[in-house]
Amino acid sequence: MSENIPLAERMRPRKLEEYIGQSHLLGEGKVITNVLKSGHIPSMILWGPPGTGKTTLAGLFSESLNVPIVSLSAINSGVKDIRDAIEKAERLKFFDSKPPILFIDEIHRFSKSQQDSLLGAVEKGIVKLIGATTENPSFEVIPALLSRCQLYTLHHFTVEELEAIVKRAIEKDSLLSKRSIKIEEFQALLSYSGGDARRLLNVLELVINQFMGHEEIVITNARVEEVITSNKSLYDKTGEYHYDVISAFIKSVRGSDPNAALFYMARMIEGGEDPIFICRRMIILAAEDIGLANPNALLLANNTFQAVHHIGMPEGRIIMSECAIYLASSPKSNSAYEAIDAAIQAVKKHPNLTIPKYLRNAPTQLMKNLDYGKGYQYAHSYTNNFVAQEFLPEEISGMSFYHPGRNQNEEKLAQYLKALWKEKYGF
Repeated sequence: MSENIPLAERMRPRKLEEYIGQSHLLGEGKVITNVLKSGHIPSMILWGPPGTGKTTLAGLFSESLNVPIVSLSAINSGVKDIRDAIEKAERLKFFDSKPPILFIDEIHRFSKSQQDSLLGAVEKGIVKLIGATTENPSFEVIPALLSRCQLYTLHHFTVEELEAIVKRAIEKDSLLSKRSIKIEEFQALLSYSGGDARRLLNVLELVINQFMGHEEIVITNARVEEVITSNKSLYDKTGEYHYDVISAFIKSVRGSDPNAALFYMARMIEGGEDPIFICRRMIILAAEDIGLANPNALLLANNTFQAVHHIGMPEGRIIMSECAIYLASSPKSNSAYEAIDAAIQAVKKHPNLTIPKYLRNAPTQLMKNLDYGKGYQYAHSYTNNFVAQEFLPEEISGMSFYHPGRNQNEEKLAQYLKALWKEKYGF
């Protein structure tokens, strides 16, 4: 019965023309549109936030090209499942027909050995792999597999696209189209969606279900807030506040509150969040928000990532707890974060500045004749392994990017740099 199927599944596009969003890939003359017109798709990785249509796109590719699709979820699949899926796909290929699609949801959860087991089938063209991931493929997909796939990035839906998805559901869904539904205000619906179409339709369905027996349904911001607040525990359990909770965790660590950090970490762990995702965020946090105020924080965060990766859960929670407490209790500085952004802005403003000749490498006689390397002062030949010389291009000589934070560790750095450079590093 269709009433037992969630609205998000009922509204999953069955044809490419029904798909809303990702116009940078699917618009007229765009890359995926052109690929589909050619009749052949490459193996690919679809990278984007939850609810942006990765699974839907894989199904639409199958429908558009009229090729079979075999689907796996990396959450509960092993090497044997992969081999079975490849064998099944191979049986589905007849003579010179196009290779079937092997779709793997959450491919970032596959281990190196599991990803290795895909290489042969992709290399030989037995299947066209479509991997879906919410995590950066550069970190989570092995280079050998990534090099054999095209990478397409999906974005959160825009406000206009989300509104179009809601209107389409109300007008086209087999159940909602039979009811009188009026949306007076969209803001709360869109706010709770977080740019996630599946979450948006879940919220819409949750709100509409509170009007059972009503002839007319009027959706307002206040009504949405009331329904979501009363169902928040159920909503959290399904991971709907993924981005809100990780944001609260990061801000708690940045704000030096270990108790709040542990609360939000526990909420993510209990909600089934990937612990590696949490550990990766702690590595970024250690560099961005603690930085040179306590460089050991980055070492501990990286060691936590590696330890949890090797040990797994539930024991990994203890290591993660230690790291979160340490990070939250550390002195804070974002000087390294601000310094690299300032340097990047300088490069954008001055993209082609000439490197001073005395700093250039001179491996050939011709380069030496052109005075490459001439006049360079080798620091180790001088007292205290230092000699004052200009390293920046002449046009930006004296420009400063790094400004030490006000903490004990960086104050020592500041004093050291001032002693070396005198007025250049006046701070």
